[in-house]
Amino acid sequence: MTISAPPEQRLHAPRVRPGEPPSRRIARIAGIFMVITFISIPALPLYDQVLNHTNFIVGSGGDMRVALGALFEILTLIAGIGMAVTLYPVLKRQSESLALGYVTVRVVESCLIAVGIVSLLAVVTLRQDLAGAAGTDNATLILSGRSLVAVHDATFLLGPAFCAAIGNGLILGYLMLRSGLVPRRFAIFGVVAGSLALVTALLVLFGAYDQISGPSTILTAPEAVWELSLGVYLIVKGFKPSSILYDDARHPGVDGPLIPLLTAPEPAAP
Repeated sequence: MTISAPPEQRLHAPRVRPGEPPSRRIARIAGIFMVITFISIPALPLYDQVLNHTNFIVGSGGDMRVALGALFEILTLIAGIGMAVTLYPVLKRQSESLALGYVTVRVVESCLIAVGIVSLLAVVTLRQDLAGAAGTDNATLILSGRSLVAVHDATFLLGPAFCAAIGNGLILGYLMLRSGLVPRRFAIFGVVAGSLALVTALLVLFGAYDQISGPSTILTAPEAVWELSLGVYLIVKGFKPSSILYDDARHPGVDGPLIPLLTAPEPAAP
């Protein structure tokens, strides 16, 4: 005779609560970070006086505009690293070396942006401490200020120009293309946009035209469109179904499936 346990003592299988897969949350967070990086766009008009007015360092006014522009750029560099780190667990399933390279490029870009911020804040500090003080040589002060502005210009070229073209354009576009996480034509557009941005960065480096100019704007516009549209796409739609999102034992070092196994596609019949 078998005695069954009371109902309250019986063990039940845990219920699986429906919810969004981890890949959807990763895509949304990465998209939000990407969109946040565009908060730096108002920084250039805010920096106008310190960048384009030679006598800014010996004048008065405009310090708060520089500080506000610096804040926008700080948010941008944080968001840039945040996006790369967020996407790394997904992208490494396609290519761990390229995924690590993407994170590295975004970190280098953020460091260059930080150097540019420091250089402009140093101009403001010199102005507040020395401008108008007894014994200050205005010519020397102006020379120091323009030297710091030149440092900012160099970091603006090496960071948002070169690093963005290589990282967000070429590397990220290629990884998205190979993995199938976004529509194929969309990813190809990203690779092409990154290539154009890299070309214009090289032309600026060798003096063909200024970084803030008509030709430069035309050639970098596709890269900006790619980055913004990718951020919006990831927020709204997330990743497309892709084999790298499933833990099929072919990807060493992954942390498990990013899409529930029950929803994984069945292998095709021979």
